[in-house]
Amino acid sequence: MRPVIVSGSAHPALAEDLARALGCELAPCHRGRFPDGEQEVEVQANVRGQPVFVVQPLGRSAGDQLLELLLLADACHRAGAASVAAVVPYVAFARQDRVTREGQPLGAKVLARALGTAAFSLVVAVDLHSAVIASCIDAPVAHLTAEPLVAGALRPHVRADSVVVAPDLGAVKLAEAYARHLGLPLALVSKSRVSAAQVSVQRVVGDVAGKRPIIVDDMISTGATVQAALDALVAHGALGEAVVATTHGLFSGAGLERILRPDVTRVLATDSLPPAAGGAPQVEIVGLAPLLAEAIRRIVGARGLNELLSPR
Repeated sequence: MRPVIVSGSAHPALAEDLARALGCELAPCHRGRFPDGEQEVEVQANVRGQPVFVVQPLGRSAGDQLLELLLLADACHRAGAASVAAVVPYVAFARQDRVTREGQPLGAKVLARALGTAAFSLVVAVDLHSAVIASCIDAPVAHLTAEPLVAGALRPHVRADSVVVAPDLGAVKLAEAYARHLGLPLALVSKSRVSAAQVSVQRVVGDVAGKRPIIVDDMISTGATVQAALDALVAHGALGEAVVATTHGLFSGAGLERILRPDVTRVLATDSLPPAAGGAPQVEIVGLAPLLAEAIRRIVGARGLNELLSPR
């Protein structure tokens, strides 16, 4: 039994790469709008009795993308698919995983409940920012990690004086994993957030003087956290040849420009979301298709996913 890959409109290039890695054709699919603006989809491949995987990250237009994903899933179910899995490399609303004051929604749980309405046999995600989403989805979740892929892309940039840096407390476990992968020491920048685009650094923990930092985080949006970390590292004697790596490069607004400084030689991000337009030469995209293809082979072949799963 061969998987059928259906692409939503959020990231067709990733779906094409995934189909190519699996040695199959991308299923023909119509995605459009009715004159009144309602979404219109039609899966134009024969999916009867086949395992279907719908590729749709939920990113910059998460509402529209989520609805399209649900419509595509329903179309596949009604066409007789044996199973329908969602491949959602990036899941939005993960930072809305707690309510800090009255009147706020628990966005992560709302999105997870919405995903649960589609009767997915499985939801495949990569490096979730919050485990709350996985625990709230009413379907099995395969929470994959891109750490080995990104670590492999980092190795050519590792020097004898490199140090892995967590730009805040939330990234410590991730940074520890990269430090193990790369055989490097670890440092931490402790910060507090003043606003969505402003961060204040309290201290740097670890030896960074005379070292080349490799800053790692699971996602970068405005770039404020990385920018503050870079300033703090330089102030503590780090060399101005930093590398920044992330799974999810949202790069909202001026997020990418904020970290493309003269003291940053490389920025690595996966293609969990479409790469930002007009990418700078310092930016290196790490493709997720090999990871997703291996996961799908194992799922279709009823083999274990343990080696591919996130430890967090």
